[in-house]
Amino acid sequence: MKKFSKPFTQQEAIPEDAIRAAVSVLESGRLHRYNTAKSETAETALWEAEYAAYQGSKYCLATSSGGAAMQIALRACGLKHGEKVLTNAFTLAPVPGAIAAAGGVPIFVETNENLTIDLNDLDEKLADTGAKFLMLSHMRGHLAPMDELVALTDKYDAKIIEDCAHTMGAEWRGKKSGNFGIAACFSTQTYKHLNSGEGGLLTTDDDELMARAVILSGSYMLYEKHGARPDMDAFAEARFEMPNCSSRMDNLRAAILRPQLKQLEENIERWNTRYRLMEDYLSKVEGITMPHRPNEERYVASSIQFLTPEWGDERCRAFVAACLSRGVELKWFGDKNPVGFTSRFDSWRYAPEQKLDKTITILNRVFDMRIPLIFTKDDCALIAEIIAEEFKKVA
Repeated sequence: MKKFSKPFTQQEAIPEDAIRAAVSVLESGRLHRYNTAKSETAETALWEAEYAAYQGSKYCLATSSGGAAMQIALRACGLKHGEKVLTNAFTLAPVPGAIAAAGGVPIFVETNENLTIDLNDLDEKLADTGAKFLMLSHMRGHLAPMDELVALTDKYDAKIIEDCAHTMGAEWRGKKSGNFGIAACFSTQTYKHLNSGEGGLLTTDDDELMARAVILSGSYMLYEKHGARPDMDAFAEARFEMPNCSSRMDNLRAAILRPQLKQLEENIERWNTRYRLMEDYLSKVEGITMPHRPNEERYVASSIQFLTPEWGDERCRAFVAACLSRGVELKWFGDKNPVGFTSRFDSWRYAPEQKLDKTITILNRVFDMRIPLIFTKDDCALIAEIIAEEFKKVA
């Protein structure tokens, strides 16, 4: 019986030029983003300017994490304590966590079989709740029909903040993910598309929002040292109104990230090649359903998801265990109890209890797997073969 032996948590090594840049920062001792010599531009400021240019945004703020970027975005947009914020029911814990931490109340929207937000339920909840914010999670890199979604939020005058932790570099009809709402938040945590261990980014074209966000991040009135900020007069009121949340990125992480950005487009193609290989194999297995990827979507598939028939909990756990016994680590999103990085909306008890039967049915069928770039195409073929064989046994 064939087994797979590579670890699913192992990322590729940090590039040599990034290591050299990190050593240079360490040798300088100037790790804090505002600790610069005269006429010197900090690595963090350079990183903000470079990422803004890549994203096609006017402004970019580097933060300590993607979750911090989401909290700052909500507060900078004017979220009031106790105000409702809509978000996907199928997402990860940092998204509703950021809403709650910013003082909002997470209200979950149903999910469809393509693993994107259900637009019919979104329409109803925008009407019923009067919510003026949608924290749109592009969960696991799946983009909703963005033209329809934007038209829907426009109808209710609701602001979109995009959680692009899984869609850095993705596009809908040639427009980058993150450029559809008032702000976008990205993550550079180890398992995302750029790796600094922890880290985040907030992008926007809105002068006032970015000024408020910069102050919130903890700029100590040194906002002139930012690499992609609005003009100084945009800070006139924000500097008195916004509290310091101390959520800055440091120069060491920025130095590691700058060289990685140059490799992102190449890595997107590498991820997608591996994804398509496994997608093609698994889509031919009777009983397995792959989420539909529309032609309008340019995805970044650093993970893969598939749906099984409506099995009970015991059979789902048996499938995960059988794959694991052969070295393939699957996550199952239907488990009632949080496991590792995976949890279900009804386990986040700081949010109001909601009845979301459609999402529960879908999550009970969803299995998920990372695609680290250390995996070769032959590795991916073997993984797909193992999943198919164990699926047939359990089914």
